[in-house]
Amino acid sequence: MPDTNSSNEQTGRARRRSLLIGALSALITAVFVFWSGWPTPTDGSATAAGGGDVLVATSVCEAHELRAKQEDDPSLEIEIPAEFDKQWPSASACQSAVDAWDPKAEGPLQPIPFSHKHHAGEFQIECLYCHAGTDKSQAAGVPSVELCMGCHSQFPAEYDQIEGIRILKEHWEQKKPVEWVQIHRLPEHVQFRHNRHIQAGVDCQNCHGDVASYDKLPLVEDSHIGYLVPVAKLEMGWCINCHRQNNQQASQDCLKCHY
Repeated sequence: MPDTNSSNEQTGRARRRSLLIGALSALITAVFVFWSGWPTPTDGSATAAGGGDVLVATSVCEAHELRAKQEDDPSLEIEIPAEFDKQWPSASACQSAVDAWDPKAEGPLQPIPFSHKHHAGEFQIECLYCHAGTDKSQAAGVPSVELCMGCHSQFPAEYDQIEGIRILKEHWEQKKPVEWVQIHRLPEHVQFRHNRHIQAGVDCQNCHGDVASYDKLPLVEDSHIGYLVPVAKLEMGWCINCHRQNNQQASQDCLKCHY
């Protein structure tokens, strides 16, 4: 007679082996799903070539940015809603505002992201238009909110998407001056007259550097007077050298600057 006990034992071992293999397979599957992420069903309407999501613009500035990205990567799918499919604000205006507030760039953050590169560089606005009176007074001064609004009040309303424009208009409505962070500073014992230098034909860039190439004005630490000054170190020797290079037409008398 066949050994029924032995047969049952073999059947039990086979069953346990099958259960163990099934459990291991389930465990391996669970680990794989956890590691790779559970697949998300899609109807194909929100994916671009390569399986990425369609990028949707939420502002005119973002629409400019997405178009630029698509030029670099034609496979990128973007969507520009009609309300943001506009020319203004321009791509350069959007980008200059971002660059002027770049915390990684040299120089202090101003209350408004004003870009000299955008205004003086791209649009070639003369220095004396914004810094009016520099050719007639000792100090250069800064443009008033009224002067800024003389231009920006005529711009399309879409420019309000730029935060700096909104801040400017808030100052205008509240009749508050913009508290710019001062960049150029000389010691109190030095008297510098802008009007005499402008009338002598000295370019602003000789002292202030090529500001038309900067979105954000940088600073260079001066080792002697303890202030932060831009581009060129406005020290006495630097000024004297400039005066000497003008064929003795510029005075080197101490009392011309120290009085």
